[in-house]
Amino acid sequence: MARQIVLDTETTGLDAAGGDRIVEIGCVELIDRKLTGHNLHLYINPERDSHPDAERVHGLSTAFLSSKPKFAEIARQFLDYVQGAEIIIHNAPFDVGFLNKELERLGLPPLSEHTGDITDTLALAKQIYPGKRNSLDALCDRLDVDRSSRTLHGALLDAELLASVYINLTRGQETLLMQADDAHESAAAQTLELDGEDLSAIELPVIAATESERAAHANMLAGIDKASGGQTLWRQGGYIASPEAAA
Repeated sequence: MARQIVLDTETTGLDAAGGDRIVEIGCVELIDRKLTGHNLHLYINPERDSHPDAERVHGLSTAFLSSKPKFAEIARQFLDYVQGAEIIIHNAPFDVGFLNKELERLGLPPLSEHTGDITDTLALAKQIYPGKRNSLDALCDRLDVDRSSRTLHGALLDAELLASVYINLTRGQETLLMQADDAHESAAAQTLELDGEDLSAIELPVIAATESERAAHANMLAGIDKASGGQTLWRQGGYIASPEAAA
């Protein structure tokens, strides 16, 4: 069972090191790439005012946030929720930087020590769509994800949109894995049907691929690997040479 958490934050400004704080966290849970509805949404008292530009983006006033719990009060709830999961974030260095600063204030280890891998969908999108706009809005439009309800930035809404974007961005690899599973099940079924038969006298011809067929296959693998941002299983396991070598 693969558990992934799509995460977004809203903040008082852009400078975590300079004292800006998190005001909202939105998390959407995926199990085996399917939405579960087991989401986490937290408003946080940042103990300071938001920069006017930031408040115009998220719409959360100091008066509204002043009655919400401080990060120290929700830290354990948040860490328990994300524990061990792969975290998916658009422009991950920004959100992770803010989360790590909040954890540092509490004397806690950085986010990566509580979770699995952290995947940056902005970096992934730049590899798949080089030279194009890859903001969340642009990706929603490109991948036909409905964002009509997005008038202000909100952490939970943005996480929900990003979950749909991520599923669409990586759909090619999911299809490839499903085809492999189907082939495995088919081969297993054929093995069962032949169980007990003596097949030792059967000689199966071996037809080697031609040079052009091998080159076409290598180019196809390179294209799939590039589209997935280097996340294909055969690349990670070192089963084939790099796409650059195969191209």
